[in-house]
Amino acid sequence: MLNIALFGPPGAGKGTQSEFLINKYNLFYISTGDLLRNEIANKSKLGLEAQSIIASGGLVSDEIIVQIIEKTITENPDSNGFLFDGFPRTYIQAYILEGLMIKLNTSLNCLISLEVDEEVSVSRLLNRGKTSGRADDNEVVIRNRLKEYNDKTLPVLQFYKDKGVYFGLKGDESIEEVNKNIQKIIKEELSKSLFNLVLFGYPGSGRGSQGIALAKKYDLEYLATGQMLDQEIQKSSEIGKRIVELYENGELVPDEIVVQLIEKKIANSNGVKGFIFKGFPRTLVQSYILDGLLKKHGSAISQIIEIEVPTLELISRLDKRSKTDRCMPYDNNTSKIVKRLQEHEIKTVPVIEKYNQLHGVKKIDGVGEFDTVLERISIELESALKHLR
Repeated sequence: MLNIALFGPPGAGKGTQSEFLINKYNLFYISTGDLLRNEIANKSKLGLEAQSIIASGGLVSDEIIVQIIEKTITENPDSNGFLFDGFPRTYIQAYILEGLMIKLNTSLNCLISLEVDEEVSVSRLLNRGKTSGRADDNEVVIRNRLKEYNDKTLPVLQFYKDKGVYFGLKGDESIEEVNKNIQKIIKEELSKSLFNLVLFGYPGSGRGSQGIALAKKYDLEYLATGQMLDQEIQKSSEIGKRIVELYENGELVPDEIVVQLIEKKIANSNGVKGFIFKGFPRTLVQSYILDGLLKKHGSAISQIIEIEVPTLELISRLDKRSKTDRCMPYDNNTSKIVKRLQEHEIKTVPVIEKYNQLHGVKKIDGVGEFDTVLERISIELESALKHLR
């Protein structure tokens, strides 16, 4: 998710640049003034409360503003992110937005400030006043607005400078040049975001082979729990010895071991563009673990894909695989195959349903030649990757 706060004094050109950012990056525009007017027009509970305050000559409280912003964000889950204009206006509101972002499991990527000399702002707004018909486009009002902006905004800018997400740009350059400089900042911010794909599918759906091919094609790190467990066994590490002991006793490897290995892999994979998760999460508990683990490392799930293959085709594929060197322990007879498919149905399908409600799960037809299925998945991945560029 891409969240941007766009700042600048009156006449800096925020409106022009906002329109570009909204269209280019599929952002939802959040202007506190617009949101308040919408709530009042819709006669919502918050709108009526705000209207009552305004009618009595008061200022709408931060408590009402933040509720309206939270409502707007949660009601627009399909947006690639949000563009904040006019919020936060004060140092206190900066803390409010920070807390709101944490609550919503996201963060503000950057604050971009279009910096313009006062005389340039005055000149631009006076020229606008010749055609706008706005009563506030006169020099006295303009200079008062600029003074108010500077008095209230400087502490906010310092807040984000201290956080390291403040970017100041010369706003008196051409629209095209300002636009170009904004894109540079956003491109750099997006490059810090990992692309994390969770690949679901019943045993025999081709998750493993497709995951490896996708990782190579898009320069992502393939992360398969079974493979990691085998590697620990081959290294005869302490964890590997523990895994062997569990296998010999017919026990499942507990989540605490799997999570250690995943976290170690993420922490040591410097410079990667993202991960493809195969075989994890298998259960609802593991889905919460993965969400928390990625958040700890400043990341999140980017895309979820389920490869769909009819049951009879799955059984046929697994039976064929049992006669190759890729045979898995559950491949050697039909009853074990059916049991493994049932286990997926009971434990993993609820995970997919959960993610479908939260993020949306892209379902891909897994029937056909390997390259055909790979192309189907690639189309979905490239669509998701565009939102990160």
